[in-house]
Amino acid sequence: MKRFAFASATAAAALAALPNAALAHTFGAHDAGLVHGFLHPVGGWDHLLAMVAVGLWAAQRGCKALWALPAAFVGAMIGGGLLGLAGIDLPQVELGIVLSVVALGALIALQSRLPLLASAGVVALFALFHGHAHGAEMPEAAQPLLYGLGFALSTALLHGAGIGAALSLRRLVEGRKGALALRGTGAVVGLAGVALLALG
Repeated sequence: MKRFAFASATAAAALAALPNAALAHTFGAHDAGLVHGFLHPVGGWDHLLAMVAVGLWAAQRGCKALWALPAAFVGAMIGGGLLGLAGIDLPQVELGIVLSVVALGALIALQSRLPLLASAGVVALFALFHGHAHGAEMPEAAQPLLYGLGFALSTALLHGAGIGAALSLRRLVEGRKGALALRGTGAVVGLAGVALLALG
């Protein structure tokens, strides 16, 4: 347990120290298409961590949550993107994005068992902020529909990566230790979110 805690803390420090840990929502939107949209979520740690965390939490919950949480995120993210595209403001978008990393990490670390509907609601709320940040850039893009499609596809794949990572972790570390390892991973995500918040 001590070695695992040390590894978790080391990983969190490494994430916080990476030079591109600052928020990234404004790169190369002009003339952007499917590929640019696909790469957008992996261009900033805030997007990347939150979307993988949704998959981790979905796998931790299991059953219907495996599809319900990712579907709620992608659906609400598209809605948020449309709000941004329409020029409808949401308050504190950047803060909401970073807080999503902290909150999702904490939910995994605490092994939260919120009702499925409430869990989907939490995920959807945060997805609105992620989508809005993306949609606000769309008017600058020459191919906004392709850009949005790429962003949605990348997001779904990141959810899948989180689910796959959690399930693999359970296979590699059996029993109660596997559950603790997943919770520790959530703690690392949450700490990385705190680091991003401090950097912002």
